[in-house]
Formats: sequence, C-alpha cells, structure tokens
Amino acid sequence: MASLFSSNWYSRWGRLGGRIIAAAGLFALLFQIVLAQQTHRETTKDKGPRAVGLLEFNANGKAQLIPITIMIDGKFYDASAYKASPIPMALDSGTVYEALNSGVSQGLFTVKMAREGKATWTGEGSWKSAAQIQAEAARRKLRQSANAAAAKRNNDDQEGPPVLRRAKSAQSGPDAPPAGAAKTPPASSTAPAGSSESSGTASQSITTAVAASPTPSPSTTSDEDDPDRPHLRRESAPQKMGDENVEDLKPIAGNPLKGSLAVASAPGPSAEVRVVAAISDAGGPEPRPYAFDIKPDEEQRFRNRMLALAAAEVAARAKMLASESQPAPAAETRRGRIQKAPQPSFENVELRVFDLSNSNEPVLILSAKAHMPGARTLAGPASALDYFVTVVAREDIYGDLHKALANVTDGQHLDVLPKLDLIDAVDVDGDGRGELLFRQVYDQGSAYVVYRVIGNQLWPLYQGAVG
Repeated sequence: MASLFSSNWYSRWGRLGGRIIAAAGLFALLFQIVLAQQTHRETTKDKGPRAVGLLEFNANGKAQLIPITIMIDGKFYDASAYKASPIPMALDSGTVYEALNSGVSQGLFTVKMAREGKATWTGEGSWKSAAQIQAEAARRKLRQSANAAAAKRNNDDQEGPPVLRRAKSAQSGPDAPPAGAAKTPPASSTAPAGSSESSGTASQSITTAVAASPTPSPSTTSDEDDPDRPHLRRESAPQKMGDENVEDLKPIAGNPLKGSLAVASAPGPSAEVRVVAAISDAGGPEPRPYAFDIKPDEEQRFRNRMLALAAAEVAARAKMLASESQPAPAAETRRGRIQKAPQPSFENVELRVFDLSNSNEPVLILSAKAHMPGARTLAGPASALDYFVTVVAREDIYGDLHKALANVTDGQHLDVLPKLDLIDAVDVDGDGRGELLFRQVYDQGSAYVVYRVIGNQLWPLYQGAVG
C-alpha cells in the first residue's frame, strides 16, 4: 500500500508539474506577442514632421496662421524659424492645417502665401469649414448617384427590345423657328468679307495678352524642391477628410463664426479676433476628442473646488506683496477667535475639463481675474490691483483633486511673471494623448508653451521665445 500510495503521489505531482510547465510556456509566448506589439507601436510612433500653429479669425472671417512649433524626429523646434530660407518650412505654399477644437476637427486651412511681420511670420491662405466640406461631399454624392442612375438607364435601354424612334429634323428643338416664319440666310453668308480675318486678329490679340500677362510668383522662395527636405501635409496629398468620415465633422454649437468654429478670444485690443489650434501632419494619427463629458451639477462641484484652490493661491500672492510694502500686522482677535483672512473676488472665470489620455481621469484648468480687499501695496489699495490666476489640477479615480500647476501674477509684474492663458488641448507629438497649449502674456509680448500632464505634474514639452 505504501508503494502504491507513493507512486500515485508522484504521478499526480508529475501531471501537475507538466501543466505548470505548459502554462509557463504559454505565458512566455503571450509575453513575447505583447512585447512585439509594444515594440511595433514604438517603432511606428509619429516622428514628424508635425507642425502646430494658431489660426486667428477676424470678425469678417478672414484667417491667418501663426506657426508655433514643429516636431522633427521627435524633437521640437520653433516653427517660425525652422528651415527658414527665408520662409520657414511650416509656411510652405500648399501646406494644409487642420483646425481642432478640443480634438474635434473644425475645417482645413491651406497656406497660400507667407508674410514676415515685426515679431514672427504669418501665413495667409484659404479656409474651408467642416460645414462647407460636408456640403461639398453631399454634392459629390448627388452627382455620383445621378451619373450612376443615368448609366443604369443607358444599360437598360441597350439591353431591352428595339424601339422605333422618329428621326429629328435639322431644325427641331427649342431654337427652331416657328412654322411660316421667314427663313434667314445663315450668318456665314451675310458676314462681311473681312470677318474671318478680324476674328483671327482678335483671337491672336487675346492669346498675346494672356501670354504677356505677368505670371504670379510663388509665395515661397524656400528650397521646397530639396529631396532631403521633409514635408508637412500637402494640398495635393490625399485628404483625411474624405467622404467616408465627413459625417464625423460636426461643428460645435455656440460657434461665433456662423457655426463653423468654437474658439477662444485672443488677448489684446481687438476682442473680435478668435483663435483655434491647428495641426499639419502628412501621416499622423486621426484626431480624437479631448473634452470630458460632465453633467451640470458635476461641473459646479469642479468649479467650486477649483475656485477654492485659486483663492488660496491669490491670497498667498497678495500676502507676499503686502509684506513687501509694510510689516505683516498681528492677527486680529475677537472674543478669543482669530479672524479669517480676506477672500478674493473672481471675475471672468473659465473652467475647461479634458480627458487627455482617454483614461476617464479629468484634467481641470481654471483661469480667472481676481481682486483682494483690505491691505495696501506699494501702488495703492490691494482692491485696485488685478490678479491673474491659472490653476491646473487632476482628479484621480478616488475623486481626490491634485494640484499640478498654479500660476498667479498681477498687473504690476507682467514684465517678469507672465499671465498664462489656455489655448486648447492639442496632440503635439502625435501619440494620441493630448497636451496643454498655453500662451504666456507679458507686458511687452507673448510666447507659447506646451505642457504634458504626467501624474500630478506638468512637464514643459516646448517653450517658445517672447515675441
């Protein structure tokens, strides 16, 4: 019995060991497959060229492009200066930019001409909204359907039984004269003898005028024909916005430009200027929406929590400025209780919520202008000083809010500490994740910066020069 028990025990453990070895082999095979897929994704990651710009729309709908950054081989450069000879590569004639609002396509802008301004280059060209693209696609489909129906009718007529038809007279039709009308000789018999000669002279003069007319010079003088020069999305290249996905190009409601764009106001003297981010990439990924879908009550909850973070940042900034002008007074007490610190009042509050990584973890950006009551500063009452605050935070899966960035400045220190204005969430590097594009506003100019959200921190991916 003992030997029989031991043999059965060894037999069972042998079978179990074989299963363990087989499972380990299967796991190793699956691991190799996953590793190969990950390696393939890394090798096919977009390395550029991929250009990011800013489309500015005036009140009359005219658009111009401001180049921001361009990615070449995974590295970012100033798009207004990269391969400028003298026109930068980002503004080559025929380059197509796709306008995106929170990752949703709004239309196409094709660069036709580049102009050099005081601070940077700008591109001028033609704008075609998503609504116009939809209308053109619908017209093409109608024409194709009509042509297909006509071809089908012709085939049916050819395949059917023979049909007798009357021969049409030479002057039948809508232009035929009525019965009994006097017949007039053909125009050729009554034309003057020199008519053919004069007609030939006129045709020759028109041809000469066309040949002598000045040919419009190309809008660029750059080395576009260089075989080693990379190219962005070109006008002649197949468009990503084909008939097959034109239904996805839905204009966002509340659009200030006749429903074709939903964009933010640009800072400056002209409040009629609207801006929207744009990307040009010949082989990049398809855009995806970054807006986080929230309900009104959830949005109010986010707003209150972000305003609490912003209030703490503004109060700290005001306390620092007050301590520079006069010693900090002792905390006043009333019946043994310490009075609460004064709280700022906010205006022009704007809250944006994004899902940048498609992980259902919202990233919140709040920007506002604030005023502090109470203490005085070197320039006068604190209530007369404008504070500008921008706070970026991320909510984790447990509902906790983590501050990733806080930028607070005031109207007296814009020369050293800029105001941070959010432009939009943009996929700058073409990996499918969204980055945050900001404009840094100084008292003497502005610059652009791109941040990538990693955990509870913001990492600068690109920092432009002040211009």
